[in-house]
Amino acid sequence: MGTSQPTIGRQVAALERELDVLLFERVGTRLELTATGLDLVEHVRAMGEAATKVSLVATGQSTSLEGTVTVTASEAIAAHLLPPILAELRIEQPGIEIELVVSNAPRDLSRREADIAIRNFRPDQADLIARRVRDSVGHLYAAPAYLARIGPITSVSDLTRAEFFAFDRTALMVDGFARMGVTVTRAQFPIVTSNHLVQWAMCKQGMGIAVMMKQVGDAEPGVECVLRDVVMPVPIWLVCHRELRTSPRIRLVFDRLAAGLA
Repeated sequence: MGTSQPTIGRQVAALERELDVLLFERVGTRLELTATGLDLVEHVRAMGEAATKVSLVATGQSTSLEGTVTVTASEAIAAHLLPPILAELRIEQPGIEIELVVSNAPRDLSRREADIAIRNFRPDQADLIARRVRDSVGHLYAAPAYLARIGPITSVSDLTRAEFFAFDRTALMVDGFARMGVTVTRAQFPIVTSNHLVQWAMCKQGMGIAVMMKQVGDAEPGVECVLRDVVMPVPIWLVCHRELRTSPRIRLVFDRLAAGLA
């Protein structure tokens, strides 16, 4: 929420005094809703959704080019693709402030967690609009020192000697590699981190093979592509809430991002 615990505590206490009810109770080290809090929470959630709708409509009707636009993107896109686009935008439109929410997990645009999202999948919510701006691909990359250590990789079967990076302990990466036509085991993912930039840094240090977008991997002199014919599709979509598309400020940023990413 971007708010400190003591501040939230004071706000909760003030709300309880105003309503003259107890909303939370401490259970061990956690706070849980009381029976009264459970009765009220759905009404409060509806109020929150209504307030969000008001904010969306108001922002969409704003005619000012000055103000903040919140953009959310994955770590790799935010670090490697957005800087030159945003640098040019800041020169052209100094009155627009960009708040960048970097996350590999999708943010909820309907709840105003961001104004514009850059995603690798098409959204299915009816209140969102999306534009497919690019069809990129991902490849396998490794440092030359690592490849020298494990031996030449000339075919998919040689990858049984390699180690890779995983985002979590599930079979997500094993399944993803299978879709690329590569059969691997979970034992080949000894390092787990949800941070793609950390994976990339460890790849460049010769600790394993990483998946990276072609335009990033091919531009990095410290690595080389492993088996160029092993490809992972990486579509790039620009997404925003339908109500926000009528805002000149958000539309301008949306269009600049689309042109830059394409």
